[in-house]
Amino acid sequence: MNTKNKLPELLLVFWVIKICATTLGETGGDLLSMTLNIGYTYTSLILLAVFLFSLILQMSATTYEPLKYWFVILCTSTAGTTMSDFIDRTLGIGYATGSLILATLLVVVLAIWQFTEKSLSVTDVHSRRAEAFYWGAILVSNTLGTALGDYLADDSGLGFAGGALLIGSGIAVVVALYRFTSVSRVVLFWIAFVLTRPFGATFGDLMTKPIEKGGLNLGTVGSSAVLFTILVVLVFREHRKVIKESTP
Repeated sequence: MNTKNKLPELLLVFWVIKICATTLGETGGDLLSMTLNIGYTYTSLILLAVFLFSLILQMSATTYEPLKYWFVILCTSTAGTTMSDFIDRTLGIGYATGSLILATLLVVVLAIWQFTEKSLSVTDVHSRRAEAFYWGAILVSNTLGTALGDYLADDSGLGFAGGALLIGSGIAVVVALYRFTSVSRVVLFWIAFVLTRPFGATFGDLMTKPIEKGGLNLGTVGSSAVLFTILVVLVFREHRKVIKESTP
């Protein structure tokens, strides 16, 4: 079944909203699982259910609707946070092994997507099946980003600020490759998409964790409230822009 393209343009505002959403996903996921003490298992199940609900709304749309699109992104970010913590902590696999498993899973999803659809386009998705692959890859990449961010912050010795600086440098390299080389834009997109997740995760940890652990001690509630406000403002700005452009 063919559909109209329902994905946003990959402009600077896309990446700003994405980083904001992934950072909120980190603080919001920690708010539910740790601050409210629901636990990783039940929080993951709750957030996966919300993700499926948001996905149904997105899949039922016929055009790009910013409110629905970014709702799914936020759901994959929060669910990815608790799913990663469940894999790495509750199951005791560890950050490094968890990251390797999730990276392998992402490659598998992308490979099946390429084999099935003959394209990994992230700007021109016109079928339900391709859209399902797109969202599956995003859920896995956000979960991978959390595990990788936790590995850099906790196990690598870099700390929250060091991890964010390293990932930020990686993102800068991707931007340079995009501007000055002919490297596949699809490849660069997925590298950037994965990297912005641990950047948001480490930045979220930097905001919420105690000072003695290298954080700013802003807390999950306060940090989540600030990030949610910023996200709402940016998404509604996009919503108004789309309405204005669609009005004759």
